[in-house]
Amino acid sequence: MSKHILRTLFCGFLALLAAICIGLPPKTRRERTSAAPASGAECVLEVSSRRFLHEKNARDCLPMASTTKIMTAILILDDCDLSEEIEIPKEAEGIEGSSVYLKAGERYTVEDLLYGLMLRSGNDCAVALALHHSGSIGEFTRRMNEKAASLGAEDTFFVNPHGLPAKGHHTTARDLALIAAYAMENPTFEKIVSTKYYVRHNWKNKNKMLWNFEGACGVKTGFTVHAGRCLVTSAERDGMMLVSVVLNSPQMYERTAELLENAFRVYRMETVFDCSKPVEGLMARRSFCYPLSEEERGKIAVRVQKREPLPARKGDFAGTMQILLENSLIFSQNLYIM
Repeated sequence: MSKHILRTLFCGFLALLAAICIGLPPKTRRERTSAAPASGAECVLEVSSRRFLHEKNARDCLPMASTTKIMTAILILDDCDLSEEIEIPKEAEGIEGSSVYLKAGERYTVEDLLYGLMLRSGNDCAVALALHHSGSIGEFTRRMNEKAASLGAEDTFFVNPHGLPAKGHHTTARDLALIAAYAMENPTFEKIVSTKYYVRHNWKNKNKMLWNFEGACGVKTGFTVHAGRCLVTSAERDGMMLVSVVLNSPQMYERTAELLENAFRVYRMETVFDCSKPVEGLMARRSFCYPLSEEERGKIAVRVQKREPLPARKGDFAGTMQILLENSLIFSQNLYIM
């Protein structure tokens, strides 16, 4: 066979192969792309229900680097006047790691320092805010731990307000998701962590998810050699807000995107119960929405238990209702006479 014929056949084969590859549907091409490596620990949580949609090593205690600052911001937002102007103490100057380069004696508002804390991950901002709030780092971390416990973060312990390596400073992916979910329910916190640029001080948010993931609205990056790469992310689509946490994640942005995309694909917020409709002739006061997969939608059951005898007066307590998913209780409330 001549060289010309061989060359013609080879070129034809390459053209056919290229056509096949180009013609593959997008899903097939995505399936051939290698996934980002799993994190040391990770989870995805739906905010309103606090339902965990994904967990891997989510109860393992690990360092969390600057994602610590989510709790720091919570305490400041709960207890401080954001418009108050404070003088930077000498203890906040020259803190190692990420910084906005505060100088002792300068004056900033509490709000300014919160933006420096969450957008630029300023360790100096964390110290300045902690001292303003509590007068000492020890007292501030005591309050951090107290708040964490109240949110159900039972395996979390804070030693400092910024997340620099310290013995005993740790959390779990599950705990950090609960902390972040609480924070995202605060409109001011959400506004801060979703801000791409804080023009007043020309600070750009370090969180690349805000630019690269549809629906992303926060929350916080973190890195130390000890903790690895850590990322807490919130994203909202079609009325469902999710929080994902990855700790010690070699490709934290890529892995987070995979986790969130999968959760948005599988789950959807459903109105499981509408309180405008009577329940066996009785009245309920709260509707109930819950993230469900398509398979789970047919596995919801409602149980009603009425008082015997029923009271006669409108508005009197008349019983209870329970909503179960595969025989597990997910919601309950009282019922009343209509």
